Amino acid sequence: MINTLKKSPLEYSTQLKPKNIITVKNREKNLLYETYALTKRLYIQLKRRPSTLISGIVQPLLWLILFGALFQNAPVELITSNIKYGKFLSPGIIVFTAFTGSINAGLPMMFDREFGFLNRLLTAPLVSRDSLLISSMLFIATTTIIQTLIIISFTIMLFHSITNLYNIYIILTITLSITLSIGSISLYLAFILPGHIEFLAFVLIINLPTLFSSTALAPLSFMPYWLQIIASINPLTYAIESIRHICINNSSGIIQTTWLNLNINQCIYLLLSTNIISFIIIKNFISYKFE
Repeated sequence: MINTLKKSPLEYSTQLKPKNIITVKNREKNLLYETYALTKRLYIQLKRRPSTLISGIVQPLLWLILFGALFQNAPVELITSNIKYGKFLSPGIIVFTAFTGSINAGLPMMFDREFGFLNRLLTAPLVSRDSLLISSMLFIATTTIIQTLIIISFTIMLFHSITNLYNIYIILTITLSITLSIGSISLYLAFILPGHIEFLAFVLIINLPTLFSSTALAPLSFMPYWLQIIASINPLTYAIESIRHICINNSSGIIQTTWLNLNINQCIYLLLSTNIISFIIIKNFISYKFE
C-alpha cells in the first residue's frame, strides 16, 4: 500500500520559487543609455515639429519689442527708478522666456499618454523609471537655454544692459533653476490631467496671470498691496529682480519684497530650494504611480 502524504502550502511555495535571480549589471550605464535614447527621441520630435521652439522665441521677442516700444515715450522713469522701460523690461522677458518654455515640458509626455507610447515604455524592461523624468528635464533645459540665449542676444543688441560673460553665466543659472522647477510641475500636470486639451487650457490660463503677478512689467511699488503679496510669493519675482540687479546695477544689491529683503545669492538659494522640492515631489509621484 502506497502511503501518500499531503504537502503543506509552504513546501509547495518553496518548490515553485525560482532558484535563479535576475540581476542587472552596470545599472548606471544602462540608465545612461535609456536616458540618451529617450532624449534623442524628443530631439527627433523637435526636429520634425520645430514650431514649439520657434514660438518660444518669437513670443517673448514680440513682448520685448512691441511692449517696450509702447512705453518708450511714456514718463515711466520715475516708476522704474530713472531707467528706460525697455531696459527695465528685458530681465522680465528673459525669465518669461524660460517660464513659457518650461511650462510646456509636459506636453510630449501627455501625447505619449494619449497615443499609448507611455504604456509601452512602462512595460519595457527599463532599469529605472527615473530615465523618463531625467530625459524630459534634459530636453526642456537645453531647448529653454537656447531660447534664453537668443533673447539675451537681442537684449544686448537693443539695450546694452549685459556687460560681461559672468553676468550671462549668472542669468543662465537663474533661468535654469526656474526651468527645472516649472518643468517638474508641468510633468506632474501631464500625469494628472485627462488630456492635452485640458493641459493646453491650463497653460493658457496660468501663463499671463503668472507674468502679471510678478515684477516683469512693473515694480512692486507700482502695485496695489494685494498684488504685492501675490508677487512676493511668485518665484519669478525673485528671478526677475536678481537678473535686473545684475543687468542694471551690475552688483549684488538688496532685493526688497513685501516680507523679505534678500541679496542675489539668497535669491538663488531660494530658487534652488524650490527647484529641489518640486523635483522630489514629481519623482515620488512617478515612483508611486508607475513603479
